[in-house]
Amino acid sequence: MEMETNSIMLIKQKLEFFDILKAALVIPCKNANFIVFTFFSSLPFFCFMVLYETFLQTTLLETSKVLTVLPGLYNYIWVISTFITRRLTWDFSLQLIRLGLLYLVPLHLVELFNVIVTVDLASRIYTGENPITLREMIHKSVDKAWLKGSFITSVYVLFLSTCTLLGLIWIVTNYTIFSRSIFIYDLFFVAVYGAAFAILLTKYLEWSAVWNMSIVVSILEKRYGVEALAVSQYLVRGNEQRGLFFMLVFFAWGIVLRLPCLYGECNEIGSKIVPQITLFCLGNVIKWVVCVVYFHDCKKRILEKVDEEGEEIRAVDEVEGREKLRKKADDEV
Repeated sequence: MEMETNSIMLIKQKLEFFDILKAALVIPCKNANFIVFTFFSSLPFFCFMVLYETFLQTTLLETSKVLTVLPGLYNYIWVISTFITRRLTWDFSLQLIRLGLLYLVPLHLVELFNVIVTVDLASRIYTGENPITLREMIHKSVDKAWLKGSFITSVYVLFLSTCTLLGLIWIVTNYTIFSRSIFIYDLFFVAVYGAAFAILLTKYLEWSAVWNMSIVVSILEKRYGVEALAVSQYLVRGNEQRGLFFMLVFFAWGIVLRLPCLYGECNEIGSKIVPQITLFCLGNVIKWVVCVVYFHDCKKRILEKVDEEGEEIRAVDEVEGREKLRKKADDEV
């Protein structure tokens, strides 16, 4: 009872960045079922992530070899692209295709299942609802309409995020190529690509908050696809900065976990993949709990704004009504 009262009081407060993080970190400690259910729902995602990360790190190692340009070519920037293209073997291309398919199909599905369980449980605990039982969780897991709607929204999000990430990769590749040139006029392109990367990365993180919110809307509000994206865009209006900071934190978390590979230690990291993915899955659960708290806070702010606007309209109507009565009384006199 006391826990439910604290949850209700927390919902009524306006939460800032650290308040939301604190509330999200407290949620797993409030209910043992949350830890149990999220653990078992994370197992398929964990297994596929180990496989995916192995392929990813191998691909990154091969990519670094492909992008290694002979020192004599640094002064001939326009020859570099041709040189790199010739080094792209058929096997490497197949490896990229395999990595992409693994990311788009099985990994996406198992992550979505983990997200659905995490979001539903976190929302129940945060709002003070009755804890879900194993029977209810199984019943929800076979709800075709619910799963189908959430899947449709996730496909929209996957498409948008993948296109943006490909744009970032293209910019980074061009930046890397031009930054190796010693010609002064190529420094202009380095500056352009650097600025473009910073702008697109900022927008990507800002959009990610909206996209993740749309999945939360699909799970909790049962609004799907374009409608879920529109609702999430409406909810985060005026709160974009907090969403940007949240996504920046978890984006940095993923980068930090991959730093050993980015520094060329991919061939030595095999034994470190399991603890790395464990921390990654933990961060993923916390990210979605944060998204749930962020969703409820944004929704509360919107409702309060609507109530305030309604009260202002009623107050204006009352003043106008009094003025009309006074004017009418003056006319009669």
